[in-house]
Amino acid sequence: MRLRNSLLLAALSVSAMPALAVDDSMARQEQMDRDGAASQERIDQLDDQAKNDFQEFRTASRRLESLKIYNQQMDKLIQSQNTEMQSIRNQIETIDDIETGALPLMLEMTEMLSEVVASDVPFLQNEREERVANLSELIDRADVSAGEKYRRILEAYQVEVEYGRTIEAYRGDLVMDGEARKVEFLRIGRVGLYYQTIDGNRVGRWNSDRDSWEALDAGYRTAIRDGLRVARKQAPPELLTLPINAPEQ
Repeated sequence: MRLRNSLLLAALSVSAMPALAVDDSMARQEQMDRDGAASQERIDQLDDQAKNDFQEFRTASRRLESLKIYNQQMDKLIQSQNTEMQSIRNQIETIDDIETGALPLMLEMTEMLSEVVASDVPFLQNEREERVANLSELIDRADVSAGEKYRRILEAYQVEVEYGRTIEAYRGDLVMDGEARKVEFLRIGRVGLYYQTIDGNRVGRWNSDRDSWEALDAGYRTAIRDGLRVARKQAPPELLTLPINAPEQ
């Protein structure tokens, strides 16, 4: 009886062993699966990190290349600016010499212009004298360049040259019989300067030989009136019969 019971227990033990082994194997497999899944997740994370790092590397490389190109351009710009600055320094160093040499010439030209206005036919006298006075003040100003001073002087000379080529009509005051009266002036180049009173009753001209105004007889009224109309572009150019100032020999 004892032997039979022992055999029965042994048989039960042997039959239970495969079940325990299967359970243990399944547990190990599950653990391995979990470990494998964890490893795969880690690998996926590392792969994503590697991709991100590679993308950041490419972005950084492109930025580095752009910075290199930018720095090269900046170097060229700096070199160009240094060259320009040196040129400006050289000009500043020579500007004093230029102005020193040009100043006597500008003073002489201004003085000559003043003499021309003073000795010329007295048309637009206030305007012309003011222009010369402004030039004299301009030359003394330290905040105006020598080039600008010279340009303004040449501009004034050009205006004076144009007076000799044009005909002009303008109003102004003229002292007659000790009284200032409004008159119409007619300037024909520099050879003739005439006047007509507003009522048209009196006419006259500037006599350069006598250096004074003189009255003209009534026969010149029509010519002076027509000349004023031509100067104002109210009539086409026409031949005018008027006394003129003969050029000095």
